[in-house]
Amino acid sequence: MNTPNPNRAANEKAVAELRGHLAHHERPFSNSAIEKQHQKNKLTVAERLDLLFDPGEERFEIGTFAAMGMYEEHGEIVSAGVRTVLGRVSGHDCMVIASDSMVKGGAWFPLTAKKTLLAQEIALENRLPVIYLVDSAGIFLPLAAESFADRDHAGRIFYYNARLSALGVPQIAAVMGPCVAGGAYIPALCDELLMVRGTSGIFLAGPHLVKAAIGEEIDIEKLGGADTHMQLSGMADYEDDSDAECLERIRRLAAHWPTLPPCSFPIDEPAPPELDPERLLEILPGDRRAAYDMREILKCIVDSGSWEEYKADYGATLLAGTARIEGRVVGILANQRLITRTGRGEMQIGGVLYSDSADKGARFVLVCNQKRIPILFFQDVTGFMVGGRAEQGGIIKDGAKLVNAVSNTTVPKLTIVVGNSNGAGNYALCGRAYGPRFMVAWPSARIAVMGGDQAASTLLSIEKTKAKAALTKEQEAELLERLRKVYDESASPYHAASRLWIDAVIDPRNSRAALAHLLRIACRRDPAEGFSVGVFQV
Repeated sequence: MNTPNPNRAANEKAVAELRGHLAHHERPFSNSAIEKQHQKNKLTVAERLDLLFDPGEERFEIGTFAAMGMYEEHGEIVSAGVRTVLGRVSGHDCMVIASDSMVKGGAWFPLTAKKTLLAQEIALENRLPVIYLVDSAGIFLPLAAESFADRDHAGRIFYYNARLSALGVPQIAAVMGPCVAGGAYIPALCDELLMVRGTSGIFLAGPHLVKAAIGEEIDIEKLGGADTHMQLSGMADYEDDSDAECLERIRRLAAHWPTLPPCSFPIDEPAPPELDPERLLEILPGDRRAAYDMREILKCIVDSGSWEEYKADYGATLLAGTARIEGRVVGILANQRLITRTGRGEMQIGGVLYSDSADKGARFVLVCNQKRIPILFFQDVTGFMVGGRAEQGGIIKDGAKLVNAVSNTTVPKLTIVVGNSNGAGNYALCGRAYGPRFMVAWPSARIAVMGGDQAASTLLSIEKTKAKAALTKEQEAELLERLRKVYDESASPYHAASRLWIDAVIDPRNSRAALAHLLRIACRRDPAEGFSVGVFQV
């Protein structure tokens, strides 16, 4: 009789939770709400995307869980009220930024602006054409102070519009509903502007504000409807009678986009992985503290026979090497969770960065930049080693080497969080602050400054110091468990995804396909010339 694999049970439960969240975000509205949208002669955002993208082609959505649980006093703000999706339109890879007017009229919350900016940054880095499907009531006024005037607030969206245009990146805007106030600059700054007769409108101030400001009474159509901007202002380029016709016209216009010349990133013949990706659910432990061999994880993702390990017997808590994913050559840095011994016979804890592993990682990053190979980071790191011996051995300066090399990398970087992503290990292995082109996580990911046990123990010590009377053992145990639970919730991948610290939470078994897609996007153009690093303390 076969014994059930406990890892599989834990990982299947986590994947089932992910699927539940994805299903809700894909169809969050009732049939009656959808019917009301259709009665307005408008499609839902999901229907618009289905008509826009090439049928049968892969898509990758960025920020599906943005704003999840963050604005509960205002209701559920599904996906921050905007969908940002990578896909192909008329054969061209592009970024689509689509307002969802069924979420608070498509109003911009602080996370809406942050998500839109993230999508534009992806377009800038990867020279991706952008299509905006605009259907928005503008900034959500009760939270306007949090999304208006700062550098990375809503105004930066128009800055990126202008920067993309200056770089020659195509942009098309289709106004498929209201486009109000500052948001009106999005279509004005794009190469081509489409409107839908009877449902779209572009104006700096709506009829009510116009009456309040200057006493003029005017309806939406005369103020900024499709006919007004086609016949009088001259701002609109095309006018259609329905969403479907408008989307079909976008596809015809996108067919005119130029094709980029081939880049120099090496690509070989693809081969299937050595192990079935289904095995990932059995290899990855349900217990985030347990050891496992990261090489077995890689065998489920990279092309069979392509793994070429670098400095295999040195810095063993960090694997380094080259491999292929669907034929595309990549450099890989991956935390090794097995307990190992150094050549001196010293024991090293898996998932911890030591001086030798940081030194090895920094050197490998330099090699990848020299060979112009994109780098893929697999994170399951509990941080850098601490203690007197580590400090005296120079752990900080060795860690700084790795941080310096990662910071100055010019080849594309992608990060996938498999398990823990704690402390400076998050930084050194290319966390969000270090500019990965894309960063995704598995449901098993835990992203926090330290592990839950350590954090709870530290917070307990603080609470005991603040307490006026000594705590009993039972009170200590209860408080410790409560603190651990709160901290664990904040380390969840959904907590990170809601704040856009990561781009997506994915099923581990889909990692190979997702990485192949994202690598294709990231390798659209050659890296900048002249890679250099800052001062190393050696």
